[in-house]
Amino acid sequence: MTVFTCADSFEGILCGVYDAWMSRLGHANVCLELADMGNLRMFAEYRQVEEDPEKADRVIGAIRRKAGQGVYECVYHASLSCEEQKADRIYRFLVYALHTGPEIVGMLHIPAVYELFRMNRFVTNEAMHMIEFVRFSQTEGGILFGTAAPKNDVVPLMAPHFADRLNAENWVIYDEKRRKAAIHRAMGEWILAELPDDSFRRRLAEAGDQAEFENLWRTYHKHIAIAERTNPRCQMNHLPLRFRPYMTEFQKGV
Repeated sequence: MTVFTCADSFEGILCGVYDAWMSRLGHANVCLELADMGNLRMFAEYRQVEEDPEKADRVIGAIRRKAGQGVYECVYHASLSCEEQKADRIYRFLVYALHTGPEIVGMLHIPAVYELFRMNRFVTNEAMHMIEFVRFSQTEGGILFGTAAPKNDVVPLMAPHFADRLNAENWVIYDEKRRKAAIHRAMGEWILAELPDDSFRRRLAEAGDQAEFENLWRTYHKHIAIAERTNPRCQMNHLPLRFRPYMTEFQKGV
């Protein structure tokens, strides 16, 4: 078995697909893994994959040409998954997709197709939840700052929504787990960047009447609740506990 190790990124995984495919060793004799996973296989040969934009573009072109835009988007979403086996699952899926075409998305009886469908659904569902649950606070400089800690790398999927809805605002959505952020300039485009959040937290603490408005929102949220109709189990189904530390209405006031 030959194991190709690639970077944990969309481009890195596509470069791994390219190298594994072009090795001509046979799909059953190769495996694609994320670098630094830590678990080494006995009697396996390891090959490191170098990121190359030209290789990634060739794979993207092949996917769009042979399988269509829908399949390309499914692969992109799956690359944002938090699962360690995602690189090899994407590779196995593409073995079928590039041979079958757009119809592959409906062939869930094939394990490789089902696994990609499952990862894609998990990522897109979390992105939709995060769009609903993310809360923004305003810094002293007028920048809207939101913090989240999603399981999957969904900030790139959230950013287009807020770029459309909050196009006239300067805003930042910070992913605490990955220490990366989507940054949007008012009336402009958004970018992804590495961003330590300490400076923004200090600005929020100094943001004048920001704390007062947050307390008003928490008070409103508390008083509109009907105590007799409280149903914690139903609440957890619609609003999982892991989202609440980042929502203003569930934070303690000052």
